[in-house]
Amino acid sequence: MPEKMASTTTTTQTQSTPQQQHHHQALRLRADFASELNKQAKRTRRIVYPESKEDQRRWQLEQMAGAFRLFAKLGFADGASGHISLRDPVDPETFWINPYGTHFGMLKVSDMVHIDKEGNRIGGADGPVNVAGFMIHSAIHQRRPDINAACHMHSPNGRAWSTFGRPIEMLNQDSCMFYDDLSVYTNFGGVVFAREEGFRIADALGPRNRNLIMQNHGLLTGGGTVAEAAAFFVALERACETQLLVEAAVASGAAAGLQKTLVGDEEAAYTKEGTGSPDIMYLQFVPEYELLLKETKGDFLE
Repeated sequence: MPEKMASTTTTTQTQSTPQQQHHHQALRLRADFASELNKQAKRTRRIVYPESKEDQRRWQLEQMAGAFRLFAKLGFADGASGHISLRDPVDPETFWINPYGTHFGMLKVSDMVHIDKEGNRIGGADGPVNVAGFMIHSAIHQRRPDINAACHMHSPNGRAWSTFGRPIEMLNQDSCMFYDDLSVYTNFGGVVFAREEGFRIADALGPRNRNLIMQNHGLLTGGGTVAEAAAFFVALERACETQLLVEAAVASGAAAGLQKTLVGDEEAAYTKEGTGSPDIMYLQFVPEYELLLKETKGDFLE
């Protein structure tokens, strides 16, 4: 009987082209630039901004793409719904927003669309923009010059708690991030296709609050940076989940005497200062961003 010949497998390694090598090197440089800023922020517990407005634009757009990837991981994606906007640091009368109909988990810097306050595309990707998203974010950026970034998603717990048209309670330390910094909009007017509805939502935030529960709709958060707004959104979604769990526990445990113990106003105000400031919320986002850079090899920076 003839012997069987040993099978061999030949592996061919594909060499990267000079263009690919340059591309990967550029991504590494961008990741290194962000990492250095974040290291300085961790040391000082303060946001460290790039020097030029152009670099600030790129830095914020990278945070924006990273925030979408984070929201996708956390289950906040809901088809074509949801948007983040960024006031352009170079031209503050305009802003950037995500294209309509692209999954959060696929978005990159190069996908973002630059529009003016009338909704006209003036740069960035050549993609469609969600009309409702434009109406809400355009109004917020016009009404609140201190808000440079805003996040609105149809996240599960925020959407559920919004049904009640009530703020969250100061149930624990994390809830205190929103002490005296949370509004409720109770006049749901359907999908936001009218400018007036967008301005009513923006006005519900008031002159200084950065977070909003929109009854029968969902959550909206804002901040001076995308990182701050995104960190607030994650925290508010989790606070709504906690509120729902506590309400269910109290309702089912009434016979056993379960009662809420709320944080007092003085303690809540003190805790807010230490856990809900713009700098601290920025630093809340940094570890998630750094993990995304590692997991994706920075592909969202493209």
